[in-house]
Amino acid sequence: MKLLDFLQKEAIAPTLAATDKAGVLAELAQVLVATGKVASAPAAVQVLQEREKLGSTGIGEGIAIPHGKIKELDQVVAVFGRSTSGVEFDSMDGAPVNLFFLLMAPENSASTHLKALARISRLLKDRSFREELLQAASRDDLFEIIAREDEKY
Repeated sequence: MKLLDFLQKEAIAPTLAATDKAGVLAELAQVLVATGKVASAPAAVQVLQEREKLGSTGIGEGIAIPHGKIKELDQVVAVFGRSTSGVEFDSMDGAPVNLFFLLMAPENSASTHLKALARISRLLKDRSFREELLQAASRDDLFEIIAREDEKY
């Protein structure tokens, strides 16, 4: 499974405006709606907030992978968002988060959902990749960096 199987260029938000966890989840959900993948941002946010109650999806090193399942989807979809200033996200290491990969999957897709999470996690282990994402100037640059890294594995 490749990241670009479920991440479109239009689903990249190079400059998140939100300054807190709830705001980031709402902003990322709005991108899902804008790409036509999900009909209701509030419904997506509710799913994401329920997941966050189980434990933060802030995995450390400036990364969060908020995720959940929603009935209306027929395939896994992702949104990438970047906050240049960083957002407090209750991460495991206590550090603010700059890089967000939102992942939404159909309700009956446990295997695909886990494969997508694993793919994102594997790519983000590379410090130089994370640095490139932080330094990219535009949505096009971010997409190009992600596509290049996606082809390596």
